[in-house]
Amino acid sequence: MAVSSSFTGAKMENLLLRIAPSSSPSSMSKAVPMQLSQAGFFKRSGLAQRVGTTGAVRPVVRCDLAASDTQRINTSSISALEQLKASAADRYTKEKSSIVVIGLSIHSTPVEMREKLAIPEADWPRAIAELCGLNHIEEAAVLSTCNRMEIYVVALSQHRGVKEVTEWMSKKSGIPVSDLCQHRFLLYNKDATQHLFEVSAGLDSLVLGEGQILAQVKQVVKVGQGVVGFGRNISGLFKHAITVGKRVRTETNIASGAVSVSSAAVELALMKIPESSHSKARMLVIGAGKMGKLVIKHLAAKGCTRVVVVNRSEGRVAAIQEELEGIEIIYKPLLEMMACAAEADVIFTSTASETPLFIKENVKDLPSVGPDVGELRLFVDISVPRNVGSCVSEVTGARVYNVDDLKEVVAANKEDRLRKAMEAQAIISEESKQFEAWRDSLETVPTIKKLRAYAERIRVAELEKCLSKLGEDLPKKSRRAVDDLSRGIVNKLLHGPMQHLRCDDDDGRSLRETLDNMHALNRMFSLETDLSLLETKIRAKIEQIQN
Repeated sequence: MAVSSSFTGAKMENLLLRIAPSSSPSSMSKAVPMQLSQAGFFKRSGLAQRVGTTGAVRPVVRCDLAASDTQRINTSSISALEQLKASAADRYTKEKSSIVVIGLSIHSTPVEMREKLAIPEADWPRAIAELCGLNHIEEAAVLSTCNRMEIYVVALSQHRGVKEVTEWMSKKSGIPVSDLCQHRFLLYNKDATQHLFEVSAGLDSLVLGEGQILAQVKQVVKVGQGVVGFGRNISGLFKHAITVGKRVRTETNIASGAVSVSSAAVELALMKIPESSHSKARMLVIGAGKMGKLVIKHLAAKGCTRVVVVNRSEGRVAAIQEELEGIEIIYKPLLEMMACAAEADVIFTSTASETPLFIKENVKDLPSVGPDVGELRLFVDISVPRNVGSCVSEVTGARVYNVDDLKEVVAANKEDRLRKAMEAQAIISEESKQFEAWRDSLETVPTIKKLRAYAERIRVAELEKCLSKLGEDLPKKSRRAVDDLSRGIVNKLLHGPMQHLRCDDDDGRSLRETLDNMHALNRMFSLETDLSLLETKIRAKIEQIQN
């Protein structure tokens, strides 16, 4: 299997820096050959022995470059490229990179942990860069919502990639690795693809078929555009997931009657207060973003005629006022939040604040609510991280509900949702096969490039021979004609093989047949040079350091 085309940058830099840790970039061109030749020896059996300063012998895995403190090998005897080819990179030339998802969702992880793992959208590009800086990660994407935190990566090694990403998540969140391992789920390749398609279709949501998750998947692609590390495989996966989400909602009735997290929050609040108070309960919404706006819409749909909205700025609230009719929307600045809370029976919170807006100390002094709404002030918190501290539940006359409590609302109509999910699964299965076929077809790209390069080398060599025989006084027009003739012959000869290396379903050619053709061409033209790709990348990295 050919080495992945994105095995560059940080991976090679890390490898080179481990070889010559004391070398500065400016001196690397001189240091690399010397350090490599002194790096000791490499065993293809999987383990080497490193002799420490104490004389003790300890085994090291193949991907470490063992250095002997007592032995110096002549730099002319072993080149830098030969050393590298025999060491860490050897494994990756024989291994196809894997798509892996490391996730923690509402189904298995408490909100207390999810809020620590949450990554704001503005930080996604930086997170992608940090993830791709890990030794075994080539590409990455972050899907962080109120219900899930999922990291999608293309990993050179499944085991090492998962280990590195889990440690990165632990470092970022402060959650011990052991706790993450207890709650996380791991999916690879086809299973990872199917999972994201199910997520995009709304099958993995707390509320089956809810549309907000599709918008969030679209946002991953939008934010990832132009970000180094949001590469061909991951971007292709997410773009295909968007197609799946749209198709499922178009071809099934999964979205009909389905509610969003926001509408489920409204339903929950109305379940907890007497039905006679639904129209007159005093409603307060903290935050006028997407979620807050949906809460207001659903309150209006349920017959609420007045709602107070607290937000940092008035602009968004004014826009909602213009859009919605039949409901009085009153804007209040954030500084008046506690005063507004004192006059509210039900408080919805949906802000991006990373610290709680309500805690026990500032809630205990709020006046009691009337018996007509059950003598309980309800805090319905649909934010992650949470806007309402769990300690507020200890206050007499207060009840706190968060996104994990919405399960009570969505338990109805289970049979109907399962039927719709089965229809969606058939579409997802079909789309998963198409995506896997597309990803497998990428294997032919290196062969296409190598075959063209092979033919071009022959063309140029033969052209030079021909032109030298014709003499230097040959007119430019004639030289150009000979050059065009050689290019035309090569292109016509390559047309057939190239067509049989492409799998676009236009001619009914199967992926299996395309891959068989690829292997046949590799054998016929001696293109099975996995390590030549690696050499090119190593040379490019060394040249980059030299410059």
